[in-house]
Amino acid sequence: MVRSLAEAYVFPDNTWPRLIFDGDRLVGFLMAFLDVAWDHNPDDLRSGPWRLNIAAHAQGNGYGWFAVKAVCEEIRARGGNRAYVTWEPRAGGPEKVYLKLGFRPTGEQSGGQTVGVLDL
Repeated sequence: MVRSLAEAYVFPDNTWPRLIFDGDRLVGFLMAFLDVAWDHNPDDLRSGPWRLNIAAHAQGNGYGWFAVKAVCEEIRARGGNRAYVTWEPRAGGPEKVYLKLGFRPTGEQSGGQTVGVLDL
């Protein structure tokens, strides 16, 4: 999380970091990327969840769903109509969660990760 906070500090116009609480109990961290040029193409700006960490004891309780929906609402509020996410294709990875939320693979790869998109 320290690295993510450092990146948020260095790129304040393009990051949206948030802590996720249940009452007074910290259960996760989320950081979104906003209007970032895909593959260094300034005509293809993308936004979406970038880092999502939910504490092991809190997983399966809807906090990740809540966090991704909050990112989508922020993107819509800024005039966006799509959310992008990447995930590592591996057993136990987040792919099932993102697919269940409505993301669909674009066929693109980013650093060996699957790229998904959700129309907002």
